[in-house]
Amino acid sequence: MAAHGKLRRERGLQAEYETQVKEMRWQLSEQLRCLELQGELRRELLQELAEFMRRRAEVELEYSRGLEKLAERFSSRGGRLGSSREHQSFRKEPSLLSPLHCWAVLLQHTRQQSRESAALSEVLAGPLAQRLSHIAEDVGRLVKKSRDLEQQLQDELLEVVSELQTAKKTYQAYHMESVNAEAKLREAERQEEKRAGRSVPTTTAGATEAGPLRKSSLKKGGRLVEKRQAKFMEHKLKCTKARNEYLLSLASVNAAVSNYYLHDVLDLMDCCDTGFHLALGQVLRSYTAAESRTQASQVQGLGSLEEAVEALDPPGDKAKVLEVHATVFCPPLRFDYHPHDGDEVAEICVEMELRDEILPRAQNIQSRLDRQTIETEEVNKTLKATLQALLEVVASDDGDVLDSFQTSPSTESLKSTSSDPGSRQAGRRRGQQQETETFYLTKLQEYLSGRSILAKLQAKHEKLQEALQRGDKEEQEVSWTQYTQRKFQKSRQPRPSSQYNQRLFGGDMEKFIQSSGQPVPLVVESCIRFINLNGEDPLVEGCTAHDLDSVAGVLKLYFRSLEPPLFPPDLFGELLASSGTPSWRAWGRTMSRSWKPRCPHRRMTWRGSWRLWPALPTRAAQPRS
Repeated sequence: MAAHGKLRRERGLQAEYETQVKEMRWQLSEQLRCLELQGELRRELLQELAEFMRRRAEVELEYSRGLEKLAERFSSRGGRLGSSREHQSFRKEPSLLSPLHCWAVLLQHTRQQSRESAALSEVLAGPLAQRLSHIAEDVGRLVKKSRDLEQQLQDELLEVVSELQTAKKTYQAYHMESVNAEAKLREAERQEEKRAGRSVPTTTAGATEAGPLRKSSLKKGGRLVEKRQAKFMEHKLKCTKARNEYLLSLASVNAAVSNYYLHDVLDLMDCCDTGFHLALGQVLRSYTAAESRTQASQVQGLGSLEEAVEALDPPGDKAKVLEVHATVFCPPLRFDYHPHDGDEVAEICVEMELRDEILPRAQNIQSRLDRQTIETEEVNKTLKATLQALLEVVASDDGDVLDSFQTSPSTESLKSTSSDPGSRQAGRRRGQQQETETFYLTKLQEYLSGRSILAKLQAKHEKLQEALQRGDKEEQEVSWTQYTQRKFQKSRQPRPSSQYNQRLFGGDMEKFIQSSGQPVPLVVESCIRFINLNGEDPLVEGCTAHDLDSVAGVLKLYFRSLEPPLFPPDLFGELLASSGTPSWRAWGRTMSRSWKPRCPHRRMTWRGSWRLWPALPTRAAQPRS
């Protein structure tokens, strides 16, 4: 039952992963369709504008009646912009996209026009209509190349997702081998324990006969356990490596998906719009300038159209398209880590066996990241400069017509714009524009590819750095613990062992003197010398200096713990009687005469100790600081 439950869980996780990939594929295909629809919308818009210019030129001679009829015709019919559900939504609300808003204002302005001159008819049928055709060709070419580039990026993204699936399957396979190897090891250990339990001899005769066979069986069992232990460690290491690779691939895929949805798609939309708004604005400005020179009475209507042209907003249009198609362009959910069958490790492990492999890999990724960052920045600078040059070429294509309207009050000068030298110059500009456009697309492809690589390298670098920092912190904690233990062991020096077979503290002083041959115990001499500050302390080596009270306390502890005591009990009365002696030396001579016949060794110790107190009366008279 447990195996069936585990199989169901694994199938559920696999089905969840496949569903997530399927949704991503649907999103990617819908993105391509949306970009194509946007390009088709622009081309249809430009075609309608070009057709409008030509028809407007035809009806300019018919004055107001033909002009009103034209406006009504384009307002009443659906036109090419109504060929899809998305186009219908944009037509119902033309404020959603700035080009459509301009188109609506233009139709409203057309209703206000009443008559046009022949020169204006020539301009509308010539340069402006031709320019709109050129813009439509440019839009179609840019959309096609952008779609190819987006298809390439999507293929790379799906390839990375496929590599993630491969890494996940490899990790699961190695983990299953590790689990099986561990089970075999446990089984071998149980068999070994059973053999060890049966190897206890029941009788002496039986042990003599079966001993060699059982020893051989035990050796074989031990070798089997060692072999399976080595096999288990090998599979465990492979499982750890596979898990690390799976986690790195997971971080890389998430970074690549996020980079594609948050950056690449937007840049590709910008690529599709490259020069479109600017060129369209230039055409409409030229039209506005011609109308303003020929129809001074229509300044108010032209002002409305000028405001619509000024409202051309590529970022705003892009934001509106993203808002309308939010379900298509929103980033998908991040790929989560799915541990295999009870594996609780969810981080990159930096074990001692893997540190020598992971550290150079992290350094290599860091160097690659630095190089890739520099290269991407350089490509980005070139890309911006190329984009600026391309926009300048697009803007200069309409500069002659616009300048002629602005500098000359007469429309007769507009005829020079369609002369042969002007056509040749326009042809050269077209060639220059296409060359700049090709170079811009090449740099855009390099920049998008470099930024995708940069995002993946950055994700791997962050994961490896986090793992190495955790490993360094654990090693520092272990090293500090070992250092503290060594320092504590070094600071606790062992006390020297006694050289004598008699106790110093709590023992018999006479026996200790006889055993050691010291007339005065060394501890007494050391304490007295330290108190008098007279001479070196013979016990200072290997010990820590104490203050005066501590040393005096040691001396008093020694005398108090003597068994028998320094002064015999029968001398207690004489000690009390001699306490009134006027001087220390007189008291010492009195006690020496009372002591001599009873405790000769202790008397000698007392005399030796007394000679070590030359400054005692002087120091006793001084106050303690």
